[in-house]
Amino acid sequence: MPALRTAPYGSWKSPITADFIVSGTIGLDQVRLDGDDVYWIEARPAEAGRHVIVRHRPGGRTADVTPPGMNARTRVHEYGGGAYTVHRGVVYFSNFADQRLFRQEPGAPPHPLTPAADMRYADAIVDVRRERLVCVREDHTTGSAEAVNTIVGLPWNGDAHAGGQVLAGGNDFYSSPRLSPDGSRLAWLTWNHPNMPWDGTELWVGDLAPDGSVARAARVAGGVTESVLQPEWTADGALVYVSDRTGWWNLYRWHDGRDEALCPMAAEFGGPHWVFGMSRYAVMSDGRLICAYRAPSAGGLGVLDPATRRLETVDTPYAAIESLRCSGPHAVFVGGGLDAFPEVARLDLRTGRTETLRRAAEHRPDPGYLSRPETVEFPTTGGRRAYAYFYAPRNRDVEAPAGERPPLLVTSHGGPTGAASPVLNLSVQYWTSRGFAYLDVNYGGSTGYGREYRERLYGQWGVVDVDDCANAAAHVVRQERADGGRLVIRGGSAGGYTTLCALVFRDVFHAGASHFGIADLEVFRRDTHKFESRYDQHLIGPYPARRDLYRARSPIHFLDRLARPLILFQGLEDKIVPPNQAEMMFEAARAKGLPVAYLAYPGEQHGFRRAENIKRTLEAELYFYARIFGFALADPVAPVPIENLSGA
Repeated sequence: MPALRTAPYGSWKSPITADFIVSGTIGLDQVRLDGDDVYWIEARPAEAGRHVIVRHRPGGRTADVTPPGMNARTRVHEYGGGAYTVHRGVVYFSNFADQRLFRQEPGAPPHPLTPAADMRYADAIVDVRRERLVCVREDHTTGSAEAVNTIVGLPWNGDAHAGGQVLAGGNDFYSSPRLSPDGSRLAWLTWNHPNMPWDGTELWVGDLAPDGSVARAARVAGGVTESVLQPEWTADGALVYVSDRTGWWNLYRWHDGRDEALCPMAAEFGGPHWVFGMSRYAVMSDGRLICAYRAPSAGGLGVLDPATRRLETVDTPYAAIESLRCSGPHAVFVGGGLDAFPEVARLDLRTGRTETLRRAAEHRPDPGYLSRPETVEFPTTGGRRAYAYFYAPRNRDVEAPAGERPPLLVTSHGGPTGAASPVLNLSVQYWTSRGFAYLDVNYGGSTGYGREYRERLYGQWGVVDVDDCANAAAHVVRQERADGGRLVIRGGSAGGYTTLCALVFRDVFHAGASHFGIADLEVFRRDTHKFESRYDQHLIGPYPARRDLYRARSPIHFLDRLARPLILFQGLEDKIVPPNQAEMMFEAARAKGLPVAYLAYPGEQHGFRRAENIKRTLEAELYFYARIFGFALADPVAPVPIENLSGA
């Protein structure tokens, strides 16, 4: 075995390059089943971030459904999801460029079903009896200050100028229309400002009249302080759903006016519905439920028998499971492991055997370059505990000089109602294989730990998240696993806001990277989209009554306290966190004389999807840290203009 080379942390040569990541990695999502055929969506950075519907047929035949030039992606709520459905080989999908719904029959080009107007569609289901689609519509043509959201019925064949039949309206938001097996009833979810779907939603059920309209609608579960998710009908006409009425997202069943808990436990059978079409459980042909769940100490896949209330664990190699569907003897989902990329997997429920249909990346680096996550529980402010995943530097070819400790990248996830995942991610391994320690923090406010943990952030955004990130870093430094003089905080969206707050309001970190983060809460409140336009009232407080808090928690107003280098990344078509947020921060930091860099990308929205921009972002951030901390790069990368840094 060759001797290890000695090189400073951060300067290690790694085969996990930005080119390797963007050329060989895709996103996998939105599994759908149609008889024996399996469908899913692939997000392809190499095709300018295009979303492509793919079909896998019996015998192993896999082919694209979405033709070149079309992009199966919806902008409802801006975050999208639920972009397509399929029935007997006919695919119905939303096209990103014009947001029209299209019908695509086998062997034929897509045909538009909706007018070329500023309207968006998501979460469609097929109503066979009435030959229509039922879906969520977001109407931007009304001239009102906000788009109008409804559930509508649309003819499935076609008049592209048809306006559709409104089935449910009057509230701010709708999702999850679901038809009963006999087609006689419709269930759906709805909620109103200022709630987000993880705060409080209502589950409604109505009869379908002969003309297709909804009659005798009634609320059957949920409310202002109860989050209900993912309603699904069973063959006997019962309605299963997820509710957090006990503080945990657990499974319930409503039938003949009776409501019952199916598996009470301190675990989450659902997650925050940032996107449409999320599915953590599915109804099996025999009436049992196959479900993915997460508990603070563990999680997994199980089969729940509603009759006995017994949950039997299904042994799989997956640390996280999403987009779970079931048909006949098979369950299909997107699953990822600690040492394995996410994949579309088909599980035979009779034998327990799993078949891989598609991997997010086909070429896995040598394990000698991969760092495995360690679950960290650490003390934080107020005598509480919080959680993170820690990745130690790992590279089979290199060792650090004696006595040196690695720089630490502390990552704050978005949402803020999101969660870090331990699933193998090359964007994490990019850093650890170069000699960085990496800490992915599930600060108070994250999901997966119950409603009480999720609501720690309410009224305390910019405080609890920042404290937890700082305390997580301090915990790792106390363990002598990182260099306390080279601590970096980074994050995107809400995580970018946490990054900016940490750099301004705390003296812990020595540099930061904000990816489309918020600098001014008042400007964000004014400019952001409908879905999140009142979210701040939970996270900060009522506006304008608590305008003082909005200003006190906005980093842009306290640049006199900013003393650390900063790099900012921004998509110029971002409607969620508009570019003015990054631009304000960049100009202010530059005027103050701080080392600062700003990279903006035309054609990108909230998050970067194009291969060239993902590559540039990874390499630019690495270049920035190399210049700030003074270590050499193992490979040349394109320089980044850094203001106020001599020689940059």
